[in-house]
Amino acid sequence: MAESKSPHILNTSATLLGLCFIVLTSVKVSKMQDSTLIDETTALAIILFMTSSILSFLSMRKEKGVNDRLEKIADFIFLSGLVVLFLTTMMVTFNIVN
Repeated sequence: MAESKSPHILNTSATLLGLCFIVLTSVKVSKMQDSTLIDETTALAIILFMTSSILSFLSMRKEKGVNDRLEKIADFIFLSGLVVLFLTTMMVTFNIVN
């Protein structure tokens, strides 16, 4: 029987959620939100990581059949959040965003 991934997804997505809030706050404080896509992509990552956190928490609380399904959805959404963060990092790194 495979070990549950939900606690790992919850822990990591909550950590990345906090990081995204710091990035979004930094962009807002520095008044850069009008000239970049960073705040929009970070906001999207926040939504994805929050959804992943909620679903992984719910999967730990539900019975076996439902919990597997919620865990798979949380896993997919978590991966989507990572892709959004990767794309944001690439835009910043290669100066695609001014």
